[in-house]
Amino acid sequence: MTGVQEQTAAESGAGVERRAGRERQEEIRRLVEVKGFVSVDYLAHEFAVTPQTIRRDIKTLSDSGTVVRYRGGAGLAPSTENVAYSRRQVLCLEEKQRIARLVARAIPDGVSLFINIGTTTEEIAKALINHRRLRVITNNLNVASILSGKEDFEVIVAGGLVRRRDGGIVGPMTIDFIQQFRVDFGVIGISGIDLDGTLLDFDYREVRAARAIIDNSRKTLLAADHTKFGRNAMVRLGSVTEVDAFFTDQQPPPTLAEVLQSAEVQLHVAAAAEGAPATAERA
Repeated sequence: MTGVQEQTAAESGAGVERRAGRERQEEIRRLVEVKGFVSVDYLAHEFAVTPQTIRRDIKTLSDSGTVVRYRGGAGLAPSTENVAYSRRQVLCLEEKQRIARLVARAIPDGVSLFINIGTTTEEIAKALINHRRLRVITNNLNVASILSGKEDFEVIVAGGLVRRRDGGIVGPMTIDFIQQFRVDFGVIGISGIDLDGTLLDFDYREVRAARAIIDNSRKTLLAADHTKFGRNAMVRLGSVTEVDAFFTDQQPPPTLAEVLQSAEVQLHVAAAAEGAPATAERA
């Protein structure tokens, strides 16, 4: 075997291992959801891997806010508190950037849009910077900062209470402000998507703002990476069936995919390979 063949084989093997790891982590998440708590020893036996491998899997899931890491195992993530903003900024960053580029390609020049709170929507704002003549209404100070330097953009910031932890603007004034507009596109992120399609978040004030965006947009685009599938949060926004298109980085679980298909929600999955064309299909 030549050196090139050896390198190709090694890269292929690494790719298979990564896919197996992602599949194992998804199964661990599902077991935690069903059982409430699972031990490292149980998971190592179940998947025929070492305890060290399971601990790495649990750490990955814990970092994404999907489960909570405990001594000796993993349990359900709390439904009352989101992962800290500073951590969310770096979690699944590459995936969020791929999603953002896909969303940006779906938005033409010269349109009006809402953009709500979230690290994924902030990446979308960055991906929109080369568009022309956009009119953007946002309750996210970080989005406003990203887009306000573009000379041919008009950026309108909602009034309300500014959350210091993430620059989000919430409250009754925010709702009243959003309801004054009717825009072409509403771009929203979400903290969790239950497998029955329920959209979930942690702050009822943020949910009310997102609800107002959905109600006042001609077309709603939802953007969320795969760690949001089945993730627990206590405040219900609505259903994924209310959006026109869903942008993500991996195929949703079968149950959620069926919900999308039944409601004729467009599913767009960002390609994993950098520079490769993204898939876009009717779900």
